[in-house]
Amino acid sequence: MQATLLGILGLALLGTLHAQDSIPVQADFQQDKLTGRWYSIGLASNSNWFKEKRHLMKMCTTIISTTAEGNLEVTSTYPKGDQCVTRNSLYTKTEQPGRFSYTSPRWGSKHNIHVVETNYEEYALVATQISKSTGSSTMVLLYSRTKELSPERLEMFTQFSREQGLTDDEILILPQTDKCMADAA
Repeated sequence: MQATLLGILGLALLGTLHAQDSIPVQADFQQDKLTGRWYSIGLASNSNWFKEKRHLMKMCTTIISTTAEGNLEVTSTYPKGDQCVTRNSLYTKTEQPGRFSYTSPRWGSKHNIHVVETNYEEYALVATQISKSTGSSTMVLLYSRTKELSPERLEMFTQFSREQGLTDDEILILPQTDKCMADAA
């Protein structure tokens, strides 16, 4: 019985590791080119919070900068009701360029972040595997340097999200807003 349980746990762990390895990372990733202001254009997720809050979500602004240690400081500002909320996250670099880790101080969830594809000047596609005590989820973000992207880029985001197992009702092109979009450095 115990050997069977250990075998099942081992297979589950291998499946999780395989899922993380199956997410590609930008070839020749250049971290310094990822810094600056981005707009969140698309968000896809199979998490419960996304399903609950999807109808309230709007485009937000994200500023990415590099720390002295070579990690990424990610500051997102988004509308929430009548307010602008800012959230800071520190993405810790891993041995693989373009891949980062983050642990949420609020929820204790572990995030395995992959910069899947970017041309640095127009768009960035980022996929995150999130693990917490209640289970795991997938999140895909589409960033843009401007508030609009071509239909081809939006379709690329939608198709990649589907390839990660997300359904059409878990994929959202975020509605544009001028709220909380003040120019930040």
